[in-house]
Amino acid sequence: MRIVLIIGLALGLLTAGRASAAEAVLRLSHPMPPSHHIAKLIDGWAADIQSASGGRIEVQIFGAEQAFKAPQNIVAVARGQIEAAASVNFQWGETVPEMNVTILPFLLTDLERIRRFPGSPAAAFLEEKLAQKGVVNLAWLYTSRLSVFTSQRRPLIQSEDFRGVKIRGLNRLVDNALVAVGAAPSAMPAPEVYQALQSGVLDAGMTDLSAAYSRKFFEVQKYGTVTPISAVYYHIYVNPDWYRKLAPDLRDVLSAASRKITIDAIPATEAAAEEAMLQLSAKGMVLHTQTAEEVAAFTRIMQPPVLKAFLEASPDGQKILDLLNGL
Repeated sequence: MRIVLIIGLALGLLTAGRASAAEAVLRLSHPMPPSHHIAKLIDGWAADIQSASGGRIEVQIFGAEQAFKAPQNIVAVARGQIEAAASVNFQWGETVPEMNVTILPFLLTDLERIRRFPGSPAAAFLEEKLAQKGVVNLAWLYTSRLSVFTSQRRPLIQSEDFRGVKIRGLNRLVDNALVAVGAAPSAMPAPEVYQALQSGVLDAGMTDLSAAYSRKFFEVQKYGTVTPISAVYYHIYVNPDWYRKLAPDLRDVLSAASRKITIDAIPATEAAAEEAMLQLSAKGMVLHTQTAEEVAAFTRIMQPPVLKAFLEASPDGQKILDLLNGL
C-alpha cells in the first residue's frame, strides 16, 4: 500500500493551499476523463451539493486518476485518505464478489429492470456488503448495457468466430465466457489496449460502446459486434467517519443530489450509447447488432461457466441472484 500512501501525501499537498470556509470538504476521486458522460454528471452532482448546501459542503473532484489510480480508490476511501470515490461495480470483485452480479453475461440487460435496481432490495443488499468493508454507498450510476466486440480481420458474429482470437478480457470472472467460445482472453489495463490492437498483440477488443469511440478503436479495428452482454454501474461511495460527522440537514442535501444523479444517469447513458454507434459508423467501423437469436445462442454458451464461477466465489451469490432476478 506504499503507493497509495505516497499518492495520498501528494493529494494533501495539492489541496493544502485551498482555504475553505465550508463546514465539510468532500474530495472525490474517479478514473474517467472529463469528456466521459458519467464524469460530466459527477461535476453536476458536485455543483448541486455546493448550491443546495449554501456552500457549507465544498466538493472537489479529482478525475482522470489525478488523486488515486482506479484500483486504489476503494482502500483510499475506507482509510479516510480521501472522502469519496466513484468506481465501476466490478472493481470490488475480489473484495465483495457479489458486486460482480450485474456483469454476469446477459443477466441484466432490460432497461426497465436497470431502472428499478437503485433503491431495490438487491441494491440494499450490496450496500450492506459495502458498509461491512468500510464505505457508505450514495449512488448507483448506470453506465453501460451495450458492449462491443471489435476485430480487424473478420467480424465476430457467431461463437465459432472467436476460436483462437486473442481478446482483451474484462476480469477473471467474465473471461470464463470468452474461454467458453474458444477465445484467448488477456488481462490488460485500458490505456494499453489500443497499442496492443495496433501491434497485433491482441486480435480483438471488448469494451462498452462509448469507450470504443473515445479510445479510437475504429482506427485499428474494422468490425464491431454490439452485444447486450452486461450492465455496468459506476457507484459513488464515501468514508463512514466523514459521513457520520455531517450535520443531518447536510446528509439530506447529499442524499437528494445522489438521488438526482442516479436518475439522470439513465437517459445520459442511453444517449451516449446511441451517439457512440453513430460516431463509430461515421468513422468507418462496420457494426453488427446481435439479433435475439444470436443473443440466445451466446447466452447458452457463455452464461453457465460464468454463473458457476460466480456462485463458487460468492458466499451470498445465490441470494443476490435471487434478488436481482426479482427486479
